[in-house]
Amino acid sequence: MTTDLYCVMGHPVAHSRSPWIHARFAELTGQQLHYDKRDIAPGDFARSVHAFIEEGGRGCNITVPFKFEAAKIASRTSERGLLGRACNVLTFRDGQILADNTDGIGLVNDIERNAGLSLKGLRLLLIGAGGAAAGVLGPLLQAGPAHISVANRTQHKAAELVARHLPLAAQHQTELEAHTLHGFAAPFDVIINATATSLSGAGVPVEAHVLKPRALACDMMYGPASQGFLDWARAHGATPRDGLGMLVEQAAEAFLIWRGVRPPSAQVLAELRAVIAGGH
Repeated sequence: MTTDLYCVMGHPVAHSRSPWIHARFAELTGQQLHYDKRDIAPGDFARSVHAFIEEGGRGCNITVPFKFEAAKIASRTSERGLLGRACNVLTFRDGQILADNTDGIGLVNDIERNAGLSLKGLRLLLIGAGGAAAGVLGPLLQAGPAHISVANRTQHKAAELVARHLPLAAQHQTELEAHTLHGFAAPFDVIINATATSLSGAGVPVEAHVLKPRALACDMMYGPASQGFLDWARAHGATPRDGLGMLVEQAAEAFLIWRGVRPPSAQVLAELRAVIAGGH
């Protein structure tokens, strides 16, 4: 029996937990596959994807800095991939490259299923207007919050992202606004940090008054990179949550696309947290 090949592509990817996650998904669902990680040199992404297809690759996850390029090389792109203009999942089928973005639904599933908080009717603050924010805004709107503010250091970039999503916001009766990082009129139930400040150690980009008491404060990073944001949230009475659940849930959506089977993501998230806590 041949084993189907999958991988994660990015730069760097040495730290990636995706191979562990997908190996565990395969084990728990009885799927035969091999999943590894490939560090791709800048400028070599398209060639690397086609080389992987030649090897018999069936699909791959895409991480920074190639999500925008992934959208560009696709034969067909999903609606959520088109809206975000960035893709994190490629599927190779019948000579075509199919692109999708599961980051947003992964984030929503982690908040609503794993953290147990329905987003319907809530006020959300999304910090950042780059690829990470673009990938999650659509599914956040589809969860039906009352309001989303997209805040960015340069407001025009937030305004561009908001403008692209206004029809979807109207469809779900969600108020959607663009802001700078300061001067919010009212605090929020949920704030999501989609900036790279955690990676650079630059500190939290907004003031603590954006937090309602016991607000959920999510960083899309995990591990040491998220610690500063989580400590800040905890110190100001919020409930901190890192991006590990989002990582597992977006991987579960990719696995479903590839294999037609939904893996037990909550179980795998609990096991992964235990592995990390044990220093492995």
